[in-house]
Amino acid sequence: MTTIADRLSIAQSRINQAAQNCSRLPSDISLLAVSKTKPINDIIAAYEAGQRQFGENYVQEGETKITALAADYPDIEWHFIGPLQSNKTKIVAEHFDWMHTVSRDKIAQRLNDQRPDSKLPLNVCIQVNISQEDSKSGVDANQVATLALTISQLPNLTLRGLMAIPTATDNTQLQQQEFANLKVLYDQLKLQYPSIDTLSMGMSGDMDIAIANGSTMVRIGSAIFGER
Repeated sequence: MTTIADRLSIAQSRINQAAQNCSRLPSDISLLAVSKTKPINDIIAAYEAGQRQFGENYVQEGETKITALAADYPDIEWHFIGPLQSNKTKIVAEHFDWMHTVSRDKIAQRLNDQRPDSKLPLNVCIQVNISQEDSKSGVDANQVATLALTISQLPNLTLRGLMAIPTATDNTQLQQQEFANLKVLYDQLKLQYPSIDTLSMGMSGDMDIAIANGSTMVRIGSAIFGER
């Protein structure tokens, strides 16, 4: 039987190989284990195999897991990677370490205002709609600079980078172009904001392409925890 530890090891090996294929250091790419809909015992199993960064898509589910594991696993780094309604920003601001899907000034302002003084600033990424699909969240590329400026002026947020989900397609050339476009935006922002160090792109199916185009964080779920 293949365990979560086994699958984590396989995922890390894929990252290492993809990095080597494009002459990058594997240590420059973080593995974010997407644990949405999975039980707490699965998170503990991944933790015991060495995983420390976990991604959740649903606010209440994430809050429940964070609260349950806080005492015994205080070094887990929790990332919110799903869509967020403005009436639920308080939970993310109070419980999570990272927020990957900021795409509106209003959300950024609420996260800033609701971040407890006892916590470090919330690390945030701007979600970019690189595929320009109406069904996808995220700002257009030409709106990134304005939103980045807003976030950089909020004291309880730290702008860490960009996040995107490419077109769901077998056309790898299209995905490659979308990732390359995001990398250009990322490099431009890095020149302005020294806190930026994270390009969150790539999942199980497109991880190799994302890494070849500069991803520093890949989001892997089913390949670690099994199908949902």
